[in-house]
Amino acid sequence: MLSGMKRYGQIADILVKHGFGIVVDELFLSRPRRGYFRRGRPEDLELSAYERIRRAIEELGPTFIKFGQIMSTRRELFPPELINELCKLQDQVPPLLFSEIRHVLDEAIPGWEEQFAHIDPLPIAAASLSQVHKGVLADGKVVAVKIQRPGIEEEIETDLLILTSLAERIESVFPTSHVFNPTGLVREFSAQIRKELDFTRDGKNAERIRRNMASIEGVRVPQIYWQVSSRRVLTMEYITGVRIDDVDAICRMGFIPGEIAERGFKAYLKQIMVDGFFHGDPHPGNLVIMPDGNLAFLDFGICMVLRPQRRDTFIRLMSGIVQTDVDECLIAFSDLGISIASEDKELFRDDLYLLLLDYAEYEVQQYDFSKMTIELSEILRKYNMRVPGELMRLLKVIGMVGDIALALDPAFCFSTRARPYLADLMREKYFSTEAIRDEIRVGIHSIRSLMRIPEQMNAALSRVSEGRIRIDIIAEDIKRLKETMDRSTDRIMVGLITSAIVVGSSLLLLAADYTVPYVYIIALAGYGIAALVGLYAVFHAFFLARRSSYRNR
Repeated sequence: MLSGMKRYGQIADILVKHGFGIVVDELFLSRPRRGYFRRGRPEDLELSAYERIRRAIEELGPTFIKFGQIMSTRRELFPPELINELCKLQDQVPPLLFSEIRHVLDEAIPGWEEQFAHIDPLPIAAASLSQVHKGVLADGKVVAVKIQRPGIEEEIETDLLILTSLAERIESVFPTSHVFNPTGLVREFSAQIRKELDFTRDGKNAERIRRNMASIEGVRVPQIYWQVSSRRVLTMEYITGVRIDDVDAICRMGFIPGEIAERGFKAYLKQIMVDGFFHGDPHPGNLVIMPDGNLAFLDFGICMVLRPQRRDTFIRLMSGIVQTDVDECLIAFSDLGISIASEDKELFRDDLYLLLLDYAEYEVQQYDFSKMTIELSEILRKYNMRVPGELMRLLKVIGMVGDIALALDPAFCFSTRARPYLADLMREKYFSTEAIRDEIRVGIHSIRSLMRIPEQMNAALSRVSEGRIRIDIIAEDIKRLKETMDRSTDRIMVGLITSAIVVGSSLLLLAADYTVPYVYIIALAGYGIAALVGLYAVFHAFFLARRSSYRNR
């Protein structure tokens, strides 16, 4: 608890440092209001708000950096200037000494010294969650050993609690923020980063993609060595090569960049549209061209899943985009749960059609898929459409793959390459033996359902004739009206009783013989009771009004 409160203080101080003190005043209730908005370094205040947001996130640490990187895929939610800054976030930290992480190996793989001939104490890569060391197994195999940074899991869990609390506070303080769904964004991110902390999941992802890519020649996925792997340590085959975007190095190795672009593009189309399980972080550092020309995939911490139904819907959406078919795109959006206000539907249709026309008519060097997805995100944001996060991440992955392919081959055109592949998938979906068998099965089920209708109608009519039909009408408005009437009746009754007590006490004073003992005490008691009942009625009415106002907010 103490570390959590200390972390709250650190976050508040960093936000103030970068000129967001007024945000601290609004969101951090436990801290005294000290005019934070007047503070901030002058050199920071000269920057734009979006640049200061990015600098603050970088200083807040790995959890916030990764959250910012994931938010950079949500172009339909945030302004382009903020997205551009979030895309600059780098997940780089100074490496730890081997002596500082050795105990992680001791705990995760007892007796690891006997299974490794050597582990290089100097890491070959370092990131916020882990660092990678080159090693040699006892049997001579050269491997890469990914070791989790000590204490990172506890640090991330603390930050996730704080992020959740801040998201809830944002929704409470800024009601208009509900369109961004802050708590939902944090919930999705929390699930994702917890998966990344489990290296066994990373290894299983690699093995699944390795099996799925076995049919594509020239694609390589490193082998996982489970006997020296665990939740916090992952040992895999060591891969050497050059980054996929290093065109000059690829040419010096004697390979044709355009052929590599085609191979990588086909590999990703298969992962997304056939397998429904794909590598979700295709930046150039995770795609390597090996000395033998193979394309190797690295780092499987972020992999995404498309269920068959979602996959079919996405294929129809992509087909609509490359065929400039607005109606197909709208149907796919609807199937994905994306709704639009009826008064905006025609305007949205016009904007989408114009976008698809521009995409179809421009030359490849001027306009390609990644630019189209950016403009599509702007249109979605313009109409305040709630879009599933998986769709935006998927579009970003395809855009990143398209950008890499375009860097390798300036003549590469996404729609030209994707159109025949999508056409084959659509034909297979509707005309393959399995598809025909499924349609026949659905047709038989529908015929059976139709044949049962007369029987069901007879049963319903029999119940009506026997008086055994019960109709329940549930209307929230009627229920609320009844509750309001009940409360009004109660108040009237209280008022009548109070009035009767006052009138009765007054008559008692006027009509009673002055010789009757205690008559004044009885009358005053009546007045007192009436006053108390009246005060209670006023207080109760005020309390109900406040509660109703709070609920409406």
